[in-house]
Amino acid sequence: MRLFATGRALRVNSARWSIASPRRSLIRIPLSHRPDALAVPRRALSSTAIRRTDEKATGANGTIINGQSYRKDEWTNTPETILSHVGRRLYLDENHPLAITRKLIESQFPTPIYGNYSEQNPVVSTELNFDVLGFPLDHPGRSRTDTYYINDKTVLRTHTSAHEQAYFQQMNRNEKTRPEEVGYTLVADVYRRDAIDRSHYPVFHQMEGARLWKRPETEPLKHSAETAAAIMKDVNSIPAHDVAVEDPNPTFHPERNPLQDGQHSVEETEAMAAHLKRSLEQMVIKIFTEASKAAASTAGAEPEPLKVRWVEAYFPWTSPSWELEVFWQGDWLEVLGCGIIRQNLLNNSDVPHRIGWAFGLGLERIAMLLFNIPDIRLFWSRDERFLSQFKAGQITRFEPFSKYPACYKDVAFWLPSASVSSGSAAGGAMPVHENDVMEIVREMAGNLVEDVQLIDEFTHPKTHRKSMCYRINYRSLERTLVNEEVNDLHEKVRGKLVDLLSVELR
Repeated sequence: MRLFATGRALRVNSARWSIASPRRSLIRIPLSHRPDALAVPRRALSSTAIRRTDEKATGANGTIINGQSYRKDEWTNTPETILSHVGRRLYLDENHPLAITRKLIESQFPTPIYGNYSEQNPVVSTELNFDVLGFPLDHPGRSRTDTYYINDKTVLRTHTSAHEQAYFQQMNRNEKTRPEEVGYTLVADVYRRDAIDRSHYPVFHQMEGARLWKRPETEPLKHSAETAAAIMKDVNSIPAHDVAVEDPNPTFHPERNPLQDGQHSVEETEAMAAHLKRSLEQMVIKIFTEASKAAASTAGAEPEPLKVRWVEAYFPWTSPSWELEVFWQGDWLEVLGCGIIRQNLLNNSDVPHRIGWAFGLGLERIAMLLFNIPDIRLFWSRDERFLSQFKAGQITRFEPFSKYPACYKDVAFWLPSASVSSGSAAGGAMPVHENDVMEIVREMAGNLVEDVQLIDEFTHPKTHRKSMCYRINYRSLERTLVNEEVNDLHEKVRGKLVDLLSVELR
């Protein structure tokens, strides 16, 4: 629901269920993070200066996606390199590791209580992607540095939660035809402008789920004890487990993790939290038990004991909220985000007489652990040496088929003078954003780049101009790159940085 005000929890990635932050020693697997933004008018949310766009990317008259034409305007920033990923639907290829992971998760949310769905069209409105879910107007996730805009009203979805309202409305419509379906899981490809490294990719996949319960239509809080009892009956139907779980914090805290006072009672919230935690613990235990078995079979050792813990979090559309972490191979790893759905969202989704919980996770994150896949680019590979290693219903450890040499190239440049002034991640006076640099490298070199790192920055003491130096690691997963090819790619990157960002090369 790509993540996220406590000092610990308000890491403000983009508050989009993507759990990845650089705190402590947690493993950092897919997704981005940005600092809080200053309040700026909605139309000023393009956090970069209007870049000159390449007409070849989408055509002069409009952007064609899944056969439909979308108008372009000054917000359009989605290149052909990203659009080329639309329609791959890796999660539906039964022998692909993402599809195997999806099926494993869905097995923990069986029919008829849960419907298991996928959403194949990634184009959504800004209203559904942000407004309905309560994203503030100055949220960094709205900016063109973080999000691929088709135009000012339309984006490539940044999270599966863009469909939450539609699925809640579907539950309302299905009440007579499928009353037993009171929850769902959803999988889809999502798109974000982000860093380039082995654990980040601009197109990845999310799964989320939700579970709702009915309440009396009149004065529901007066009957909250009965509602809570019904929920606890469902809690008791979930099998118990014997895994050690750390959960030191109260279910809610008035400042860090508040109860939706006036909307939910203490008893209802405690019951929903118990059902949520028991359900997700079972799912995570299943996933990591399978991962431990696969790892142990390869290493010839006993599976390591599993440890799980709950920590407080913040998301715009749930309260209270949590993240679930697993101790895996010596580190605490964030696995998912979840919480009690804000009642306003349910009220606006035609289910005002229901309450419930929701969760979200990154599918690549789980698959990389299950199959020991070291580079997120591999999921998009068409190389049979990769694809032939996986079979539906089986968890096997990935065997590297080659290790091609890396080729490092540095690019240093002076930023335009305006960039030395302050600005926010969601707009203002910052004409060059790091994600713009990443996007240019990605457009020019595609999957031939393993990572891009800022290795030096310098501000001239007299002119106050700022210089940046990035190291680009060119490495193919499937073949050896020759120097001439890398040099040509690097010159194209350098030229495009000048052309689109108006930097001065050093």
